[in-house]
Amino acid sequence: MKMQWDIFIAFFRVGMLGFGGGPASIPLMRKEAVEKYKWIDEEEFIDMLSISNTLPGPIATKLAGYIGYRVSGWLGMLNALIASVIPTVILVIILLRTLSEVREFDWVKGMTAAVVAVVGMMMAVLTWQFVYKAGKGLGWVCAVIMLALIFIILHYLHIHPGIIIGFLLIIAFALPVKKKEKEGERS
Repeated sequence: MKMQWDIFIAFFRVGMLGFGGGPASIPLMRKEAVEKYKWIDEEEFIDMLSISNTLPGPIATKLAGYIGYRVSGWLGMLNALIASVIPTVILVIILLRTLSEVREFDWVKGMTAAVVAVVGMMMAVLTWQFVYKAGKGLGWVCAVIMLALIFIILHYLHIHPGIIIGFLLIIAFALPVKKKEKEGERS
């Protein structure tokens, strides 16, 4: 029962504090699942985040569902999903009604500007973690070249990110899998 409570509190907290939507919730979810509760390690979180980004639907619910399932099976998954969605439903009803009435006040504009800066920095940290993992996994030269090419394709050629992800998935499935040699063994 304590595990279910921990899952609920962790994802409820993410849902309450994840101002800016699913992508803004990712660093908060990482903090809960990797650092606080240690349900999964950093590498598994980044791998799951990468896979989740290739699937349709909201990223926060996909991650919550996976982590909940990983920690406590189907009940954990349902618990995590409910806990991550309930705050959004409640806050959307309350905040949008309230903010629509006071959106022209200076303090609301200031709050929005401050939140944008915080979410931007959280996303920058997460981006760096992805770049670092890519550099370690692909090698820094390959990762930098790939990042530059993808930037050009997205920014200048205006090709949809889904097409790029699909293309990279096809390449990943087509390439032969290299098995790591066990330590001490020689080819």
